[in-house]
Amino acid sequence: MSDRPAPLADPHLLFDPAAGRRDIVILGSTGSIGTQAIDLALRNPDRFRVTALSAAGGRVGLLAEQARQLRVNTVAVAREDVVPALKEALNAQYGASEPLPEILAGPDAATELAASECHTVLNGITGSIGLAPTLAALRAGRTLALANKESLIVGGPLVKALAKPGQIIPVDSEHAALFQALAAGTRADVRKLVVTASGGPFRGRTRAELAHVTVKDALAHPTWAMGPVITINSATLVNKGLEVIEAHLLYDIPFDRIEVVVHPQSYVHSMVEFSDGSTLAQATPPDMRGPIAIGLGWPERVPDAASAFDWTKASTWEFFPLDTEAFPSVGLARHVGTVGSTAPAVFNAANEECVEAFLAGRLPFTAIMDTVSAVVDEHGTPDAGTSLTVADVLEAETWARARAQEMAAQAAVEARA
Repeated sequence: MSDRPAPLADPHLLFDPAAGRRDIVILGSTGSIGTQAIDLALRNPDRFRVTALSAAGGRVGLLAEQARQLRVNTVAVAREDVVPALKEALNAQYGASEPLPEILAGPDAATELAASECHTVLNGITGSIGLAPTLAALRAGRTLALANKESLIVGGPLVKALAKPGQIIPVDSEHAALFQALAAGTRADVRKLVVTASGGPFRGRTRAELAHVTVKDALAHPTWAMGPVITINSATLVNKGLEVIEAHLLYDIPFDRIEVVVHPQSYVHSMVEFSDGSTLAQATPPDMRGPIAIGLGWPERVPDAASAFDWTKASTWEFFPLDTEAFPSVGLARHVGTVGSTAPAVFNAANEECVEAFLAGRLPFTAIMDTVSAVVDEHGTPDAGTSLTVADVLEAETWARARAQEMAAQAAVEARA
C-alpha cells in the first residue's frame, strides 16, 4: 500500500456521487466559463439547477438576464457601487409581481456564496482572487468544479489541507482530459502526464521575432475564444506553466513526470502515459462545454454537452516539442512549483500585473516574462519549513504586484529609449 497522499482530483474517488438533479452555484457567471456553464444548465434542466450566481460587476445587465433565465435565489457582485444599477437591471428583467433574488455585494460576496447550500460550486473566477471562494467551498463540504487554476496554484498547501479525496473536479480542458484518461488505470500505473499546448498565436516564432508583437497579435488565439488575460497567458505560455503546477497538485505526480507538448489543432487536450507503454489521449474539438460538463456531472456524462468529431472528414493532428528559449514560462513555472510556499503566488501575481501593463500598451511582449522572472528571482527561496497561511499568500502577492509594477515601468522606459 502506497503511503503517498490521495490526489486532490481522482476519477476513482467520488466525494459525493449524488444522483438526480444537482443544485449548482456559479462563480464568475458573466465570464467565458460562466456563460458556457449556464448554457449547459439551461439545456439540461433535469440534471442541473443553478441556485446562485456571482460576478465582478462589470456586466450587470447580463447578470440580471442570467438570474431571470435561471430563477436563481441569490446574485452576488464584488463591486458594491454597481448595486443600484444591478437592482435596476433586475427590475427590468422581472415582472412586477415576481420576487427579485437576494443581492450580496462586496469583495467577500463570492466567498459567502461559495459556502451556501448546494451540491457543486463552479469556480470560474479569473485570477488569484478566487482563492477565498475555493477555500470556502471546500470548508463547507461542497463538490468543487475548479476552473480557477490560480487559487490552487497560489494556495496549494491550503487547498490540499482542506480538500477531501474526490472533492475537486477539474474544469480546465487539460486537467479534465487527464482526469478522464486517469480513469483507465491506477496511480501506480502512471508513468507520465502529457499536457498539450496549442502554442498560441506565436508558435514557431523566435524570441527575436516576438520583440515587437502587438496586443492585437497576442489576442488572436488560433483555436480558443477566451478572456483577454487567459489569451495573453496562452500567448506567453504562462497558462501552460500554471497548468503544469496545477497537474502536480491535482494528481500528486512529480514535476519531472509532467511533460508539455505543442499540439496546434487543440484536439487532444492531454494524455496519460502508463507503465506498459500505452498512452491514452482525451480528444474533442475545442469547446469548453465538455470539460464543464465533466466538472458538474461526474461520474455521469452529459449527452451532447459539446460537439464531436466528424470522422468522415480528413484531418491532421500534429505534435511538436516546446521551444523553451522563446517561451521560458513553463520552465520558470516548474521552478516556482518546486520551490513551493509563496513562490507560485509571486509568479502568478507578477504575471497578472505584467499582462495588464502589456494590454495597456505600457510593456513590450517579451518583457512580460523578463519582468516576472526578475520578480521571482528577487523574491528568492521562501522558508518551506513554515506552514503557509492566507496572510502569507496575500502579503507575497501584494509585494509581487508592487515590484512588478515598478519593474514594468522601468522596462517601458528602457524600451522607449
